Amino acid sequence: MKVFWDPIQLSHSPQFFLQRGRVRQNFEVPERAEILLAACNEMGLEINLPGLVDTRAINAVHSANYLAFLSDGPTAWNAMFDGGSEMVPNVHPTPEMFNQGAKPASTIMGQVGWFVADASCPITATTWPSAFAAASCAIAAANNVADGHPTYALTRPPGHHAYMERAGGHCYLNNAAVAAEQLRLLGAKKVAIIDIDSHHGNGTQGIFWDRADVLFASVHGDPNGYYPWYVGHVDELGGGDGFGCNINLPLARNTADAGWLEAIEYLITSIKKFESDALVISLGFDASEHEPLQFLAVTEDAFARAGALIAGLNLKSVIIQEGGYNKEMLGKLLRRFLEGFLSA
Repeated sequence: MKVFWDPIQLSHSPQFFLQRGRVRQNFEVPERAEILLAACNEMGLEINLPGLVDTRAINAVHSANYLAFLSDGPTAWNAMFDGGSEMVPNVHPTPEMFNQGAKPASTIMGQVGWFVADASCPITATTWPSAFAAASCAIAAANNVADGHPTYALTRPPGHHAYMERAGGHCYLNNAAVAAEQLRLLGAKKVAIIDIDSHHGNGTQGIFWDRADVLFASVHGDPNGYYPWYVGHVDELGGGDGFGCNINLPLARNTADAGWLEAIEYLITSIKKFESDALVISLGFDASEHEPLQFLAVTEDAFARAGALIAGLNLKSVIIQEGGYNKEMLGKLLRRFLEGFLSA
């Protein structure tokens, strides 16, 4: 199995994180990627740089205004009087504002609130190069998969909470959506995305909401008690041409191996019915029983079983790294999942 990784992804080192009214150290730290990379090396996997890639997939799933904000925003922020070291919003447009014709502001303070959904993804000058490198790894992995080889994209920062023009949940560019779009550009008629991160992939759902060529299937913690709080419910089925191409299986707090694997098996059955040509796996490890923000209670054995179950689809598969924040467990969980996947 090839792995695509770019050390530029280590340069993004967010500090600010707001949780339950307290400012805390951000969980999405560079060390996460270093641990995952070490696990890949221990397994003897081939590590590759993405190199120069065709960026059409990035431009297809994210708006030009949003991409410009990520790349150019830090310069404007740093020129602002009395600004902090990181771009963090303190006001967001509300549904009432949208109903009255809200528009993006011309100043950076207003743009941050428009293009960033929450207070968990601060932005600096290193954010855009890191996020772009992660998306490039996703594209390179999709290119490799198109030749018939399952591939792991070690993408960091993660991506599945990023909408077409909004960052959130530690995510800036939606790597899974980029990989799916790249597979479509390479000729796949239908692509399925299975998201097993413990948080609902709300950004991925939003990007493909009204499309019939991409199935989004997610198992995650119940959003009534867990991020992203407002979406990820079972009755969200997609819109327009995409109706029926969105499947959410929210699980109760402390759901363990049996319930989690049963949900994955249901999603696999749905993917078979969809008859997709290729698969993107949004792989998060925050469903682990050892997760610091623990909601589900999944063991390492279940991650190995999940890898084998998903590999049983026998589809061209891109594995995209999402969340998981227990640094003591990350390497082991990646090894167990990939061992299960490669043994199937």
